[in-house]
Amino acid sequence: MGDIPVIKAALLGAGTVGGGVYEILKRQKEEMPKKLGVFVEITKILVRDKGKKREGLDSALLTEDWKEISEDPKIQIVIELMGGIEPARTYILEALQAGKHVVTANKDLLADYGRELLDTAREHGCDLMFEAAVAGGIPIIRPLKQCLAANYITEVMGIVNGTTNYILTRMTQDKMEFSDALALAAELGYAEADPTADVEGYDAGRKVAIMASIAFNSRVTFADVFTEGITKITAADIAYADELNMVIKLLGVAKNGEDGIEAGVYPMLIPKEHPLASVQDAFNAVFVHGDAVDDAMFLGRGAGRFPTGSAVAGDIFEIVRNIQAGSTGRLGCTCYKNLCVKSADETSHRYFLRLQVEDRPGVLAGIASVFGNNNVSIAQVIQKNKRGELAELAVITEQVLERHFKDSLLVLGEMSMIKEISTILRVYA
Repeated sequence: MGDIPVIKAALLGAGTVGGGVYEILKRQKEEMPKKLGVFVEITKILVRDKGKKREGLDSALLTEDWKEISEDPKIQIVIELMGGIEPARTYILEALQAGKHVVTANKDLLADYGRELLDTAREHGCDLMFEAAVAGGIPIIRPLKQCLAANYITEVMGIVNGTTNYILTRMTQDKMEFSDALALAAELGYAEADPTADVEGYDAGRKVAIMASIAFNSRVTFADVFTEGITKITAADIAYADELNMVIKLLGVAKNGEDGIEAGVYPMLIPKEHPLASVQDAFNAVFVHGDAVDDAMFLGRGAGRFPTGSAVAGDIFEIVRNIQAGSTGRLGCTCYKNLCVKSADETSHRYFLRLQVEDRPGVLAGIASVFGNNNVSIAQVIQKNKRGELAELAVITEQVLERHFKDSLLVLGEMSMIKEISTILRVYA
């Protein structure tokens, strides 16, 4: 490598993303001296089983011993791509305490232990970067921390799970039911063997916690985020959305109002003219509203070997530039406020309900009376699909506090004229 300096790094994990990062750094070798003034060299890769064959990786770099990395003073950057809470949390803390800079894509860890990790990084003057933890290859963490830092951000929302977006796209475009669309997603590699974290909204919820913490400068954890998945969405719901000139998307929504932060993940009806409505298949998109920038949207691949690897490699390059400039640790935790996070009951939404009711006079009046008694206003009613003595009603409400809406549902559920509440969805407003 001649006289060009080398900065040594270690990979923790050699899976899909780890392999992608390794390949990207190899591709960039010729460019590094011009972009960074140094070479970045992976000198160790921590794996569970050194004997397992790994295509494209130098087997001489593999180790099963974390101490070969943590106790090596020449390794300056640790790239954690193992996932999960432990041992990733322990390894990151030990790396930071040893003065090593860290890049991670670990959304689970950051959503619950972000404050601890960032505080430790600050104490030791280290960089901790995590662009890849949210929305794969889409730049959103650094824009929120830097490019949009002069804004008072009031909303961050988006499609931040590619699996569910692919499923809903197939349900919308191909008229599939949920189970069929999930099976197709699994066949094509978009869904894990156990898709629970995706389809129940947990994956998106962790990403919302991370984005909200940065956007609103106040700590939000995964436990603060109300999550609801897409498993109950049917082809009938998709058809109603289309009739209303809307589509159904699993949206992560974080809002910052005068009375606190709202953070949730829900399947929502969103107008077709909204930019997020056109985001299809496994793509992700994040929509930001700030007082100065107004509206901005970030769109791209939300997962995958190279899109996620791109974000990780970008963080590595940023750390190298900071090392070269002697400015590491300059951009740590931005949560300098302590805002309250509202409970789900104190948030407000518009709602879409699909009900199976007796087909006789007075039913709609009875439903309207229950809503009225609980401070719920009806915006629209559609009646169709009569089946025998039952009729299907679709009701859209005006904006209402969730606790008032829940009170209405308790009463509706006890009315003999209502045979089934088939669907309850929020409507983006």
